[in-house]
Amino acid sequence: MRTIKALFFAAVLVGSTLGMAQAQGGPATAPVAVGPQYDTTHVYVAPEMFDRFVASFAATFDGKTSPQGVFQVTPTPSQTMSQLVFTPVGTISVFGFKTPIPYPFGAERTGYLVTDMDAAVAAARAHGADVVVAPFNDPIGRDAVVQWPGGVNMQLYWHTAKANYAPLRTVPENRVYVSPDRADAFVRSFVAFAQGKIVSDVANAPGIEIGRPGSTYRHVQLESGFGKVAVLVTDGHLPYPYGRELTGYEVADLAATLVKAKAAGAKVLVEPYRGGSRQAAMVEFPGGYVAEIHAPISP
Repeated sequence: MRTIKALFFAAVLVGSTLGMAQAQGGPATAPVAVGPQYDTTHVYVAPEMFDRFVASFAATFDGKTSPQGVFQVTPTPSQTMSQLVFTPVGTISVFGFKTPIPYPFGAERTGYLVTDMDAAVAAARAHGADVVVAPFNDPIGRDAVVQWPGGVNMQLYWHTAKANYAPLRTVPENRVYVSPDRADAFVRSFVAFAQGKIVSDVANAPGIEIGRPGSTYRHVQLESGFGKVAVLVTDGHLPYPYGRELTGYEVADLAATLVKAKAAGAKVLVEPYRGGSRQAAMVEFPGGYVAEIHAPISP
């Protein structure tokens, strides 16, 4: 009898916990992520800077490129140069539009490959996202753009033929800046959608990480099948270039990487500094793309 009662109360507790989790993050949905190597940062550059940027980024991170082409990648008429750069520390999709860029494209920060577009869009909606561009066909699959609480735009994409990108040596972080008013809503919605987890939530992270030494800010680190997300919760009082970078790339040797970046035409905007358990710098590549580059250091 005691065993039966114990099982009954355990079942009630599990059901209650699941119910609370669903109430906080929306209904339970199946995972739709494919893998972090398919998390492609979207980089928009002027056509005349396209080749120079691609060469610089690839040289800095020992990358390889896909064939370059000119395509329509939006649901309304447009033409853009397009190319992928594959590196051991992250993948990027580069666009050099030859026509005006249709709204709202250019504001999405990343593309996440999903197993099923309709399921992914339904899950995003169920967990609080706005679908700002409904699913549409592109030359190799389907796409949609969603917006998370806090105004964070991301593209979801699906390929007709199965993609096969090499695993990454280190997983980059999608660096999301949000206000204190919407930070919890963003974290709750995205974690539920991505079937992810909160790795850390530091209320007093060192302000040097956002260009404000001597102050603190809130830093939330997320992980999921899509990869890593760094949520930087600030009041928006950010010195340039903080907030302009979309992605943070982890390398083994920061100094050596910066030497390669400079040799490839990039500029170091913020010299290396120590923040938490990493040494980091901010770099601008030809064409204006700003990236955070970091290497872990011992405590």
